[in-house]
Amino acid sequence: MSFERIAPEQHDTLEGVPEPAENPVLVGHAQAARMLAGAYRSGKLPHALIFAGPVGIGKATLAFHLTHHLLKYPDPSTAPESLAAPDPASSLFRQIASGAHPSVLHLTRPYDDRAKRFKTVLAVDEIRKVGQFLSLTSADGGYRVVIVDAADDMNTNAANALLKNLEEPPKRTLFILVVHAPGRLLPTIRSRCQTIRLSPLRASELFQVLDGGDPPPPDDPSARAVLAQRAGGSARTAILLTQYGGLEITEALDRLVTASNRNIADYHRLAEAVAGRDRAIPFEIFNQRALDLLADAAAEAARSGNLARAKKLSDAWQEALETISLTEFYNLDKKQHALTMIERLNSALRM
Repeated sequence: MSFERIAPEQHDTLEGVPEPAENPVLVGHAQAARMLAGAYRSGKLPHALIFAGPVGIGKATLAFHLTHHLLKYPDPSTAPESLAAPDPASSLFRQIASGAHPSVLHLTRPYDDRAKRFKTVLAVDEIRKVGQFLSLTSADGGYRVVIVDAADDMNTNAANALLKNLEEPPKRTLFILVVHAPGRLLPTIRSRCQTIRLSPLRASELFQVLDGGDPPPPDDPSARAVLAQRAGGSARTAILLTQYGGLEITEALDRLVTASNRNIADYHRLAEAVAGRDRAIPFEIFNQRALDLLADAAAEAARSGNLARAKKLSDAWQEALETISLTEFYNLDKKQHALTMIERLNSALRM
């Protein structure tokens, strides 16, 4: 993919891959897009939406496409029945993508200048920007849009601050909460929003995203099937697997947790591969695969009626998630984390 980067860098930016704000192509979610366009045209668009679904399926891209549609057609009655495709050459597209449009507030995990890294949470200081933003008069009397991406990243104080804004929003204001796990939101926030559940992408849609990438997806049908299965409908995961050595990392981890004998040397080789300097993306791939292995095993246990095993694996998944969060928050030893995670998986999956 070759393009001009105009959007601000985010904590999960991938080199050569457009940010949602600067992506003119929405892959998948056609039904949701039509429904949203129709609701706007008929004057029935809710004041707050939750776009819920797995990581990397295009929730934020849909949020920005809807935002572009509202600002391009400030009069709903003249808006088309389908979302307008953004024109990358237009000033509206470039203003939104660069974060310079006065009617759009995009809140995401900020960069910490002192720590020289992105913060691990979306704190209350960011959410307080909403009040100031809404106090300003819209430039043309049209919509103002607040995108919280991802709302899962809010801490408790931030969530409570957002709730106050949701309770009495000004007219012609739209909140879009991009959410990977709706259950982590306050019930009071969920009750004030309409939830749009977005499905994982189909295999054909994943390869539509990957075509033109460097390196391109494999040609072999069996390899493509493995890639689609591992990606789980997530375009981001598919990109990580094909362009960042993800398939090799996930296959190595799978071998280690299914091997009959523990090979400490192999443990260390994988841990070093994902935990070295400038290895943030391989580390993310490793951690996501570890979580997926536990989640898949828990689901399989539940389907087979072994609820006790399913509960233990679900608890192991939650503990692993907390360990990952603590490692990132406190910048702990990543190699030791990887070694401990492999042992944790071996123990949990052999229960």
